[in-house]
Amino acid sequence: MSVDPLRPTAESSRGAAAPVAAQLDPRPVALIRGSALAHNLRIARDAGLLVVDRDVLDADAWGHGADIVERAVSSAGMAWAESGGDAALAGAWLFGLPGSPGRPVMALTGRVIATKLLREGEGVSYGYTFRAPSDTTIALVSGGYGQGVVRHLGNRVAVRVEGRDAPVVGRVAMDVCVVDLGPRAVVPPGAPAVFFGDPDRGEPSLGRWTTATGLDAGEILAIVGVRARREAA
Repeated sequence: MSVDPLRPTAESSRGAAAPVAAQLDPRPVALIRGSALAHNLRIARDAGLLVVDRDVLDADAWGHGADIVERAVSSAGMAWAESGGDAALAGAWLFGLPGSPGRPVMALTGRVIATKLLREGEGVSYGYTFRAPSDTTIALVSGGYGQGVVRHLGNRVAVRVEGRDAPVVGRVAMDVCVVDLGPRAVVPPGAPAVFFGDPDRGEPSLGRWTTATGLDAGEILAIVGVRARREAA
């Protein structure tokens, strides 16, 4: 038998109804870490890069917020240059893209909405592209392709929930996705589910997304930053 966990309520791993946190903003949060941005600007300045190509402000500063980035650059005592440099390289340094020496500036975090016991052989999400090989606990997590969680990520990447990787299983829906917490897992509604961020903080790398989707890291960040709920920290 197949079940569809993409419903307003779901059973918890203990068999009781797990409440849906309807009061939560349904969108995942794109957290912009000012400390990482300042760190990356110091790296660039120490390397002799005293100007920043203004093209890095395109697409709302690759989803990071043009106003946030402009203030950070000014605070670092650096100047702006009109297009003519390598904006892609400058952006990679500035925003800490995979492969650059900088720290990742953006972290994307959803929330656990509800959990459910999934029996061996049962499937999840549209088309049932995932069926449980054994009994497990799944969670409905805020964040879908409407907020930049690319459809191709289903069955390919994991989120970080309470310090452990939880694979995204089944197809990603418009506003939510389903993750496998593992057998007998007990995770409360509202618990953070980190899609990507800074690996030095124990968060998944954005590089997993680029590998799984074939998309450029800058493209992913620009989409996420516009569609998710952006917060500065």
